[in-house]
Amino acid sequence: MTEEFASYYNRRILKPPTWREVNIGGYLYLGGLAGASSVFAAGGQLTGRPALARVGKVAALAGITLSLVALVEDLGRPARFVNMLRTFKPTSPMNMGSWLLAAYAPLAGVSALCDLTGKLPLVGRAACYGAAVIGPAITTYTAVLVSDTAVPAWHEGHREMPFLFAGSATATAAGAALIATPRSENAPARRAAVLGAALELAAGRLMRRRIGMIAESYERGRAGSLLRAAEALALAGTAGALVAGRSRALALLSGAAFMAGSACLRLGVFSAGVASTEDPRYTVVPQRNRLSAASQDRDRQYA
Repeated sequence: MTEEFASYYNRRILKPPTWREVNIGGYLYLGGLAGASSVFAAGGQLTGRPALARVGKVAALAGITLSLVALVEDLGRPARFVNMLRTFKPTSPMNMGSWLLAAYAPLAGVSALCDLTGKLPLVGRAACYGAAVIGPAITTYTAVLVSDTAVPAWHEGHREMPFLFAGSATATAAGAALIATPRSENAPARRAAVLGAALELAAGRLMRRRIGMIAESYERGRAGSLLRAAEALALAGTAGALVAGRSRALALLSGAAFMAGSACLRLGVFSAGVASTEDPRYTVVPQRNRLSAASQDRDRQYA
């Protein structure tokens, strides 16, 4: 029999996130695309794959631009983003994320524009490498951002969330590369896509297993439907990527599956977080378990 929990005046213990799904879901997804694409761009530049490098640079610029648009739209005024840069607070994921975006976006822009125009090639190459250095942080800081909240489904999954987002971002960027890069240059994207999908699937399964009852918020309702679709698309994309070197059509389909799957994943994680604020059990039970574990540790220490 499931124990029932209630709060004063039958109000929920936590208020749901006020973030809008389209804006913040898009922000999470597009930021991941941008950061991982910069790594692909630098890899293509280093290994003499100009098409792969260009696709990565353009995807990074498009991703970070649209991501910032989605973030500012949710904030309401551009000045609110600028105000975050008035301080430097390493303990604040939001503040650190703002500084990362402020450093990364110009580098991604210069890298892409220099490549597309053919002007200042040395500056463009340097900017590409600079963006690639910051890119991994861009793909994962949003995982820290959502985990550093009281939302049970996000907070309890803090250990695996960065790996989940990193795998998802890698698969997304690789999917874009598979769509827009010729077969002669897409081998790195195919391999990265498979590895990214594997990391995404493994981290998601491990997280749901570890967080216990709170995993229900990831498995039911809208979140459950989105995450099941994400897994199916990741598996389909992986199957296509393994043989995409033989067919341009398979590369296109595989890339589209990876990108769509990653979008479903980010929206599913967002929906699970909102759903987890609705049931008091997801807040009360973990707190009681932590208090009980701490009490047992003290008893063993003084026994």
